[in-house]
This record gives sequence, structure tokens and C-alpha cells, in this order.
Amino acid sequence: MPQETRDAIIDRVQSFNVFTEDNDPYGEHDFGCFDLADYTIAWKIDYYDPEYQFHSPNPADPAKTRRVLTILLTEEY
Repeated sequence: MPQETRDAIIDRVQSFNVFTEDNDPYGEHDFGCFDLADYTIAWKIDYYDPEYQFHSPNPADPAKTRRVLTILLTEEY
């Protein structure tokens, strides 16, 4: 994939704001999906404990949470 396309994907993830009750039923804004060029892109934010071994016991507490952003082509899932 060309660097220009990768840069455009990062820009779209950073500015994504198309959240609806269908794609964000809990209002967490931690998942998105969009088409760009010939690709369908999905992204997800997961919330881990500080050791990255388990889910965070309290995602709202930065002292107990490490966030991980994953961006992928849906065809790779």
C-alpha cells in the first residue's frame, strides 16, 4: 500500500466522527469502519491494564488503563 494511502487512513481514523446508535450503541467511540480508495478499513481501541495482560478494571482511570489502537484492512480479519 502506498505511503500516501497509509497517511490518508491515519487522517481518517483521527478525524472519524460518524458514530450512530447502530455502530456505537454504548457511546464509547472506540470502533469505526470506512472505505478509502479500494480498501475497507476498521479501527478499534482496546483498554488494557498497565501490564497489557488483561482488560482495564476501570477504562476511565488513566492510572489503571493503557489504550491500544488497532487499524486493519477488513479483508485481513
